Amino acid sequence: MSEFSRPHGAICDLVTPFNGDKLDEASLEDLIEWQISTGIAGLLVAGPTGESWALSDTERANMIRIAVATARNRVPVLAGTGTNCTETAVARTAEARNLGAAAAYIVMPYYNKPAQEGIYRHYEALAGRVDLPIIIGLAPQRTAIDLAPRTLERLATLPSVIGIVDATGDIRRLMTMPNALRQHFSLYSGNDLTALPFTIAGGCGVFSSAANLVPRLTVALHQALATGNMQSAQHLQERLNPLFHALEREPMPAAVKYGLSLLRGLSDDVRLPLTPVAAETTAAIRMALAPVLCKPTRQARQFL
Repeated sequence: MSEFSRPHGAICDLVTPFNGDKLDEASLEDLIEWQISTGIAGLLVAGPTGESWALSDTERANMIRIAVATARNRVPVLAGTGTNCTETAVARTAEARNLGAAAAYIVMPYYNKPAQEGIYRHYEALAGRVDLPIIIGLAPQRTAIDLAPRTLERLATLPSVIGIVDATGDIRRLMTMPNALRQHFSLYSGNDLTALPFTIAGGCGVFSSAANLVPRLTVALHQALATGNMQSAQHLQERLNPLFHALEREPMPAAVKYGLSLLRGLSDDVRLPLTPVAAETTAAIRMALAPVLCKPTRQARQFL
């Protein structure tokens, strides 16, 4: 398996910036440079917040190519390559490896609701045919399937399946997981609101949507957790909660893109069937970002 230093802390689930109906490559490069400058631990491109379902194969490949070239090995670039067709997922993952991605984020097969045996064989095929570390994206509220404990044990026998991003917001799976599995898998939260208790319970960090807007605070929260400064971590969590709640009012990433339009002048374009955020949400996001929007640029950088 390809060597991979597993990231700990805050990994940004990066948006895909559009300019009309085109990928905005210049804005993507700018976002990546900004994220790296804040100390982010890693970047996921073409992931859930990156509207992976709306990207053409060419756009996905361009995103990975640009991210790898811009990051220049300063942080690992992970690529979202999952889909509910195993052959397509294998092809996408092989392409991501060839383009220099450090690992693949592969969401559980959705809509067709495979049996547990099918889930295992899906990842077995990926692990056997592509030499690239795999992190499973687990979001049963979206895919309508979950991982049974026995399937999780079987997946742990595949050396390249190294991690799980749990977006359920429920930390009980982590807390009841056998120690052997907790030692094998790098376990990440995929939910900003519950990332703090998830990490305290033994998680490695978070795949964060909110980090698109407030990377410095997200990084600071997880640095505080890593150093055992629970008081600081709790203070940062309370500071961020209004934003976390505001972002959950709309399907991801519409609210994040609206926030970026305020902070960095990016387009808030999302692809159908997503639509721009409602007026009530824009007000909530503006209120959550008020400490930034109302401060001079130098002070605002402390927030971002």
